[in-house]
Amino acid sequence: MGLFYNPNFYYISLALQAICAIHCIKKGNQQKWIWIIVCLPFVGCLAYVYTEMFSKSDMQKVQGTVGTVFNPTGTIKKLEANLKFSDTFNNKVALADAYLQSGNTVKAVELYESCLTGTFTDNEYVNKQLVLAYTELKRYADVIPKAKTIYNAPQFQRSKAHTFYAIALSKTGNKEAAENEFKLLKGKFSNYESRYYYALFLIEEQRNQEAKEILSQIILEVDHLSSYEKRQFREWFSAAKEALKKM
Repeated sequence: MGLFYNPNFYYISLALQAICAIHCIKKGNQQKWIWIIVCLPFVGCLAYVYTEMFSKSDMQKVQGTVGTVFNPTGTIKKLEANLKFSDTFNNKVALADAYLQSGNTVKAVELYESCLTGTFTDNEYVNKQLVLAYTELKRYADVIPKAKTIYNAPQFQRSKAHTFYAIALSKTGNKEAAENEFKLLKGKFSNYESRYYYALFLIEEQRNQEAKEILSQIILEVDHLSSYEKRQFREWFSAAKEALKKM
């Protein structure tokens, strides 16, 4: 009940009504919903959001994410039981993903590797996940061949896996190749993680001025981003500021 007595409730309700009304008009649902939104401001809006703005699959994803956050052990146990009952590729990958997300990277790697047999030997998704997992374990020499198997995939070019491939090349002494990959990932208002790691690479190569330019550009771009983008990439803006301070 506290929400309804909140002095800001009126404004929250008005904002929610406006959002729902605009969405309703754009979708052509006004005949069915507009009076419900107007006459039942809060309850009607909640009903509209649940019914029209989220699909069934969206709701299942949200519920699944909430369950994973609050009970990761329960989720893993369920996936382990699924795999024990049916030893399939999909069940293995689902459990490996859960292991990776929960920080049990060694177990994740074992499962991912066991998936790469038969028709799944060159599976793009599993190889991409192994690039991420190997990087987490600092198995840089293992990252490179896995990354090469998916290098030509369109999704790879601006992905985290591509960034980790560049890092792996650097860590294994392939400096020129690493820089070529970092340059492919360089671009304004995007790829903040890649650009940050490129700056670190340049610092290791004692090319401090070039590194400063990249880090400074990352920080300058913050003011031109939306609130959502600022939250999404906050980690890399903070990291860039910290790296500049240390220089």
